[in-house]
Amino acid sequence: MKGIIFEIRRFTVHDGPGIRTTVFMKGCPLSCWWCHNPEGQNPQPEPWTRLEKLKGRVFEKQMVIGQEWTTTDLMTELLKDRVFYEESDGGVTFSGGEPLMQPAFLKEMLALCRQHGIHTAVDTSGFAPREILMEIAAISDLFLYDLKVFDEALHVKYTGVSNRIIFENLHLLLDAGKPVWLRHPVIPGINDSEDEKEKLKHLLSQIAGSIAALHLLPYHSIARNKYRKSGKPNRLESLNDLTESDLYPMAKELEETGVKVVIGG
Repeated sequence: MKGIIFEIRRFTVHDGPGIRTTVFMKGCPLSCWWCHNPEGQNPQPEPWTRLEKLKGRVFEKQMVIGQEWTTTDLMTELLKDRVFYEESDGGVTFSGGEPLMQPAFLKEMLALCRQHGIHTAVDTSGFAPREILMEIAAISDLFLYDLKVFDEALHVKYTGVSNRIIFENLHLLLDAGKPVWLRHPVIPGINDSEDEKEKLKHLLSQIAGSIAALHLLPYHSIARNKYRKSGKPNRLESLNDLTESDLYPMAKELEETGVKVVIGG
């Protein structure tokens, strides 16, 4: 079994509990304006230009983003960090892109991790057929579930897809008793209105007893150079970053629903 991976990032601490290795899988059905991994949207390997300096001169280095990995080779790579998982109660997180776009590969990797006693998490937009989601849910230990925009028309505008199946799938996971951390990126001028916040509060009040936490993710422009290198349009080029302190009032208000709110991670 083969899958297409565009990055393996070690020693991550914001993609689930403990110290983790995060596997970034290629392909995503969404095209979020604020995407911080635009190189993960195309499901296929693609050319990329990286600027490098050598003896004071700048050169363009051509590279390919996205490499084929077999499940056997990837598992061998992940096991190199096993001691860190065990010492920190960490594990492996599959992210992207959207990992549910490579369901057979993901399912086999989750099964292999389980055989080796490694905790797993799947970072997902929730935009996937429910049958695929529930197959993955049966062998994943945790979902990091991204909720981006609540108003459907705005969701279509800023991500390219409807959010109906995203909310339906969230309730499927919760009804099945699956562990879920909600993650909500806060993007100035897009999803930080009072209407959006009230809709988030309403949802949290409904599911407060079913989720472990809500993570508010302040907008950052760390991907700006990725857009420049790829030639992809950055629609938020001039948008300023948010700090964690910018989200303190929002976090305090949302905690009134009874949900634990974490800023970042």
